[in-house]
Amino acid sequence: MSSPSSAASDSTRSVPPRLWRDRDFRRLWVGQTASQLGEHTALIVLPLFAVLVLGAGAGELGVLRAVGQAPVLVFSLFVGAWVDRWRTRTVMVVTDAGRTLVLGAAAVAGLLGLLGLPALLVVAFAAGALSVFFDVAYQASLVRLVRRDQLLRGNSALEGSRSAAQIGGPALGGALVSVLSAPIAAACGAVFFALSFLSVRRIRRTETVPERPERRPRVWRRIHEGLRFVVGDAPLRTVCLASAAFQFSFAAMMTVYLLFLPRELHLSGTAVGLVLAATGPGALLGSMLAARLPGRFGHGAVLVGAAALGDGVFLCVPALRGSSAVTVSALLAIAFLFGTAGQLVNVTVMAVRQAVTPDGMQGRVAATISFVGMGTAPLGSLLGGCLAGEWGLRTSLLVTAAGMLSSPVVMALSPLARLGRTLPAAQNGPVPAGRSEVHACGLCRSRSRRRR
Repeated sequence: MSSPSSAASDSTRSVPPRLWRDRDFRRLWVGQTASQLGEHTALIVLPLFAVLVLGAGAGELGVLRAVGQAPVLVFSLFVGAWVDRWRTRTVMVVTDAGRTLVLGAAAVAGLLGLLGLPALLVVAFAAGALSVFFDVAYQASLVRLVRRDQLLRGNSALEGSRSAAQIGGPALGGALVSVLSAPIAAACGAVFFALSFLSVRRIRRTETVPERPERRPRVWRRIHEGLRFVVGDAPLRTVCLASAAFQFSFAAMMTVYLLFLPRELHLSGTAVGLVLAATGPGALLGSMLAARLPGRFGHGAVLVGAAALGDGVFLCVPALRGSSAVTVSALLAIAFLFGTAGQLVNVTVMAVRQAVTPDGMQGRVAATISFVGMGTAPLGSLLGGCLAGEWGLRTSLLVTAAGMLSSPVVMALSPLARLGRTLPAAQNGPVPAGRSEVHACGLCRSRSRRRR
C-alpha cells in the first residue's frame, strides 16, 4: 500500500521543485540555520576557553574534545531507533530547548567564576548528547517533509545553512572569547538555540510517521535491523567505512590544529576564529555545486574527487610558519577549499543515503552511520592530544592530515565510486517488522541481475 507521501510524489512528478514556497520547509531551514550557528559557536568557544583562559595542555584539550564527541558513540544507535517512531518536529523542539538551558547555565557559571575544566566537560557532554538527537531528527525530518525528487535540493539548502553557520559561528565565538569572555560567547549560543526552537515549533505539516506494529519490537531488535540494513547495502557500508576513516583522522588533526594555530603560528583568538570560519564561504559554494555537479559528472566521481581534494589540502598546513599576512591568507585559502570540497561530499552522501533508504529506516540508518563514523572521533581526539605531546605539533599535524586521505581511498575502491548521474532507488515504503531488512539499493539490484 502506497504511503501518502508516495502518492503525492506520483501525482506531482511533473511539477518542478518549489521548496522556497513551502512555509514549513522554510521554517525547518531557518531553525536548522540557527541551530547550526549555535553549535558551531559552542564548538570553538569551549576549546578556546580551555586553551586561552584555563591554559589547558594538549592532553586536556584532547579529553575535552573527546567528551564532547562521545555522545555520538554512546547514544546514536538508541536515538535512531527512537526517532523512527516519533515526530521529528517534537524531537528537534525538545532538543533545542535543552541546549538553550545547557549553554545558558554555562554562561551563568562563567559569570560567577565557576566555569572551570570540570564544568566545561559537563557542558560539552550535555550539548553533544542533545545534538545527537537533533542531527538524527532533522535528517529524518527532511524525508518526511519533501518529495524524494526534492531531496538533493533540500539537502543542498540545509547544508547551505550549516555553511552559513560555519562562517558566523567560529568567527563570532573566537571574537567573543578574545574580546569579551567565554560566558558571553556561550550566551550567544544559547540565543541561537532558542531561535531554532521558535522556528521549528511553528512547522504545521503533519508528519507521516511509519506505522507502529501492535507488538512493538524491542529497541535492541530495531537497532539490529538498522545495523543489518547498512551492512547489507554496499553504498551505505562504504559510507560508514569512509566516514569512520575520515572522522578518526579529522578529530586527531583538529585537536593538533587548534593547538598549532595559537601556539606554533602565534595567532590570536580572533584570527583563529576567522581561519576556522573560512570553511563557511567554501561550504556555501560547495552547497550550490552539489545541486549540479553530481547530475553532470556522476555522484561517485564527485564524491571521490571532492574528498581527495578537500582532505589532501591540509597537507600544506605544516609547511606554514609565523603569523604573517601570507600565512593567514594561506590558511584562509586552505580552509575555503576544504569547506567547498567537504560540503560537496556531505550533500552528495546524504542524498545517496536518503535515496536508498526506506522511510521507516531513515532514523536508524542515519544513526548507524553517525555511530560508526562519528563514533571514532573521540578516539581520534585522544590520539591527536597524545601525538601532539609526544611528537610535537608540526609532525603530528602532518601525520594526522595524511590519515584523512584514507577516506577517498576507501570510496575509490568501492561500488560507491561507480554511482552515476541518477540516484539509486530504495524499496518503497517502510519494511515490515520481522522481515529481512537487508535489501539492495538500485545499484546493488542491477549488479545482482547481471550476475543472474
